[in-house]
Amino acid sequence: MGVSSTTPHLLRAARGEVVDRPPVWMMRQAGRYMKAYRDLREKYPSFRDRSEIPDVAIEVSLQPWKAFQPDGVILFSDIVTPLPGLGIDMDIAEGKGPIIHSPLRTQEQIDRLHPLEAEAALPFIKTILQALRSEVGDKSTVLGFVGAPWTLAAYAVEGKGSKTYSIIKNMAFSDPTILHQLLSKLADAIAIYARYQIDSGAQVVQMFDSWAGQLSPQDYDTFALPYQQRVFQQVKQTHPDTPLILLVSGSAGVLERMAQSGADIVSVDWAVDMADARARLGKQVKVQGNLDPGVLFGSKEFIRDRILDTVRKAGNWGHILNLGHGVLPETPEENVAFFFETAKELNLAGVKS
Repeated sequence: MGVSSTTPHLLRAARGEVVDRPPVWMMRQAGRYMKAYRDLREKYPSFRDRSEIPDVAIEVSLQPWKAFQPDGVILFSDIVTPLPGLGIDMDIAEGKGPIIHSPLRTQEQIDRLHPLEAEAALPFIKTILQALRSEVGDKSTVLGFVGAPWTLAAYAVEGKGSKTYSIIKNMAFSDPTILHQLLSKLADAIAIYARYQIDSGAQVVQMFDSWAGQLSPQDYDTFALPYQQRVFQQVKQTHPDTPLILLVSGSAGVLERMAQSGADIVSVDWAVDMADARARLGKQVKVQGNLDPGVLFGSKEFIRDRILDTVRKAGNWGHILNLGHGVLPETPEENVAFFFETAKELNLAGVKS
């Protein structure tokens, strides 16, 4: 079978075609729960090395593909990877996540940011994505991913991950002018970056607005939604046929707002029943998710029951089976294997929509 003779399963479902089973992949499927990854981490202790040296990042991205044959193979990277290309110096600390060395707190710092030149700043991304496409051919779909403006702004302003988001909320609620300038610049850079990923071989792109669930709905409407829309509109202008997924952690309170973002697919977390999510989002919106990653610590029978429950509730159209968030580091590899095996044996003919 030639590379161009069939469209991969996940891409067909993401475009709204009716498929015989829901496609399946896992967020963070390349990572710490796999022995192969932990072995490689000993050789390359720096996350930036693992994600920015093409040969290493390609190997990590393909570890779950070789082990489980998921329907989606996602670029191994981090949402903060493009920030140095705007003039925001960062590092990624093992086990702690991104560190921004000079957090953005002043007008002068915002003024110094420059537009992203993706080819110059991120040449490794093209090398990695092209290699992934070449490796999986038409047997799987290559996913790219980007961070959303609010979440990247939260990292840039806070300087690192936060439990309270008090610094960026202080800025949002007392000096929003600076923050809106930052969000605008980030949105334009993320759109450029997403387009670059698509041009380099990504067939679907997922945007992670990980911290937008920390906003009240009215603040989501001010600081998150308009900038998600700005990114998606720009990407759709040049790449109208590339499906776009939006994830917000802790999104139960903003699901309907996520559907207004311009994303084709809303990733649903496990705090919402999938049947309720379908009802709230309406028939036109495609969904991804939404098993609790903790389910993978259960028995095989329990895992199978939860997969079937989710798939029945999602119906037989427009669903990508996934976890509601990333696979947890201590998850047994054999349970991940069972998750994929079970998913691939499903037949939607027996599932009511």
